[in-house]
Amino acid sequence: MDAVISPVTRVNDGASISPRSRIASIDLLRGLVMVIMALDHTRDFFAAGGVNPRDVADPALFLTRWVTHFCAPVFILLAGVSAFLHGAGANGRSLRDLSRFLVTRGLWLILVELTVVRLAWTFSLDLNYFFTQVIFAIGASMVILSGLVHLPRRIIAAIGLIMIAGHNLLDPISAKMFGAAAPVWNVLHESAMLQFGAVRWLAVYPLIPWVGVMAAGYALGPVFLRDHRTRTRMLVGWGLAVTVGFVVLRATNLYGDPAPWTAQPTLAATILSFINCEKYPPSLLYLMMTLGPALLLLAAFEKARGRIADAVTVFGRVPFFYYVIHIYFVHMLAVLLTAMTGGSVGWMFGPFPPDKPESYGIGLAGVYVIWLAVVAALYPLCRWFAAVKQRRSDWWLSYL
Repeated sequence: MDAVISPVTRVNDGASISPRSRIASIDLLRGLVMVIMALDHTRDFFAAGGVNPRDVADPALFLTRWVTHFCAPVFILLAGVSAFLHGAGANGRSLRDLSRFLVTRGLWLILVELTVVRLAWTFSLDLNYFFTQVIFAIGASMVILSGLVHLPRRIIAAIGLIMIAGHNLLDPISAKMFGAAAPVWNVLHESAMLQFGAVRWLAVYPLIPWVGVMAAGYALGPVFLRDHRTRTRMLVGWGLAVTVGFVVLRATNLYGDPAPWTAQPTLAATILSFINCEKYPPSLLYLMMTLGPALLLLAAFEKARGRIADAVTVFGRVPFFYYVIHIYFVHMLAVLLTAMTGGSVGWMFGPFPPDKPESYGIGLAGVYVIWLAVVAALYPLCRWFAAVKQRRSDWWLSYL
């Protein structure tokens, strides 16, 4: 891969695409998963405690949780694509510049996860509890990608695919085998609650598969410099291959997820068991199940138009901004609702996820109503900030 790529790439039909111009299908898909993500977080704060969202005997709740499985894989894949497009040579940007940007933005995201995002989830300044979730995974993956970008793109693609497809081979390796170094393995592959003296650290997003997804997204990036027809054909082909591959591999129960699917008393429950794949860490089948359809949606969204598409795209243009403010907003609403209904709110100020009182929680229909209200309420603010980012080019805006 050349150190500097021409700021305008010529494509087969004679058209040209600037790598600095926004690609509507990417923003639309990113916006869609951001909107869906808020559903999961609304359920976290408003649903009753002790309920298993992966219970195949409760299809409505299961599917409410399952549809949000697309959020993290799609967002991290598109972060990799965006990293390539950010460094695709506009204004003579070099790989060194891109690498520096990825390092600084990655470290910034890690810092925000441990401070601003942590406060949003906990509403607490207690420094004896931390956690590392999706923002940490994105930040750490960017730092690692900053080194990978100096390799040929085919090597980056190979590394990403090996990490995605092969990390389940590491499942038999337990963190306990590493003694005092066990937390390193927890951060890399095995989710756990870590204890460092009085400090507890919940490592939720092990890095190996997520780094693989971001690397794969970076390797996918050049596809979006092609003309619409070519990239649609490529995205459909790869999307179908991954999706069909998921069905075939999952059917065998041979590899790709720690929990095999099993026949259930009903056909619906059996189907849910089939798609009930592990997220922590994301298994190969979990990633195939989500990223295959995501590639198909990217192709379908090439021609998406209309008010709904435009509205959803707004969230995709300010994903980090939306992510942070929506957690504060949902958490605040949960506190207000609890206080208004006469309940104690003390449990909402501390480690997350909290131990909810037995009497707490609203039905699934109520969760959906609050979710839609949250998205609608945040839309004007996100539209304003998207407009700010569009008309200004301040360097710090690329970090938000």
